[in-house]
Amino acid sequence: MTGTIGEILPLALGVSISPVPVIAAILMLLSPRARVTGVGFLLGWIAGIVVAVTVFTLLASLIPSAAPDASKPIQGAIQLLLGALLLVLALRNWRSRPKAGEEPPLPKWMQAIDRITFPAALGLGLLLSAVNPKNLMLGAAAGVDIGSAGLGVGETVLVIAVFTLIAASTVAIPVIGYLIAADRMRGPLGALHVWLARENAVIMAVLLLVIGAVLIGKGIASF
Repeated sequence: MTGTIGEILPLALGVSISPVPVIAAILMLLSPRARVTGVGFLLGWIAGIVVAVTVFTLLASLIPSAAPDASKPIQGAIQLLLGALLLVLALRNWRSRPKAGEEPPLPKWMQAIDRITFPAALGLGLLLSAVNPKNLMLGAAAGVDIGSAGLGVGETVLVIAVFTLIAASTVAIPVIGYLIAADRMRGPLGALHVWLARENAVIMAVLLLVIGAVLIGKGIASF
């Protein structure tokens, strides 16, 4: 089980380093309905991660098992495909980075985030975690690792819980921090929002490049 946790750790960190969801959470926390929408977004974010990883874990468990030292062509092919797709996303993010002195535009839905309701915040968190292409591919890669590890039910649940805890941490920390000390958090959250909005494309490009290369390496090693 510890070996599987080690395998999924970089993938969980990849999900956690997601500037757009963190920016969305910060904007909600700076809005008049901060406590309601912030909690709703966090719950949706966690639910989406759990659903995505669980679905791919169940699917990966259907792959025929092999001896520990035997090749795993199906698992390897999936990892190679996911790694290649992440490299494509990395290139797209790098090419979309703002030029020097240019202010990156925020998505239109973020401009109306101060009027969002609890159900909408819940749904938005679910979409950004489970349907977002980058997070979906990382969840798929984690599910392949977990489902093909031959773990028992209890161990599988524990590994998914560890993945979810790490992956959700960057959204959970500001939301929980705001619930505990709202006045102290407003200044740091505002500064973090500005920095993430400016560096979003570069952060994502580097992250996707590294994780894509890791997955390709794991895929090659599976043959």
